[in-house]
Amino acid sequence: MNAAVPDPPPRPDRRMGEPAPDARAELAARQAELVAALVAGGTVPAGFDADDLGVARRALLRKRSGEVRRVWPLLAGSCPDFAATFAQWADGRVPAGALRDGWDLARELATAGTLPPPAAAELAAREATARYDGESAPRRRRLPAVRRVGGAVAVQAFGRVRVSG
Repeated sequence: MNAAVPDPPPRPDRRMGEPAPDARAELAARQAELVAALVAGGTVPAGFDADDLGVARRALLRKRSGEVRRVWPLLAGSCPDFAATFAQWADGRVPAGALRDGWDLARELATAGTLPPPAAAELAAREATARYDGESAPRRRRLPAVRRVGGAVAVQAFGRVRVSG
C-alpha cells in the first residue's frame, strides 16, 4: 500500500504574507510621509492624530538634543536652556547626526553672535581638526590649520590642537 505522494502545488511568484509590489510602494510612500511629519516638519498624514504626532515629534527632538549634548558638551553646557535652543533650531530640519547637527547649530549661533565663549572654543577646535562644508560628512584635516570663532583661536598641528581665548 504504497500511495504516491502528490506533487506540491506550484509556488506563487511571491511568498505568503508578502505585500504585492503596488502595496509595497504605497506603504513606502506612507512611511516616508510619516517620517517627514515626525522629523522634517511635514504635514500630518491622513489617519494620524495631530496631537499624538506632536508629542512624538517633541520626544524625538529631545532625543536628538541629548545626542548632540553628548557630542558637543561645551555647547550644551554653556548655552542657557540648551534643550529649548536646540529644539527651536532643529524643528523642521532633517537630522544629520549628532556631530553635524551640533556643528550646524554652533555655526549658526556664532554667525548670530550668540555663541558662548566655551562653545566658541569647542567649535574652533572642531574647525581646526576637520573640514565640514555643511552638507557632506566632516573629513579630518591632514595639514596644520588655524581657526578663529568668536574670541577663541584653535591651532592644529601634528595631530594636536591648542585652543586659546
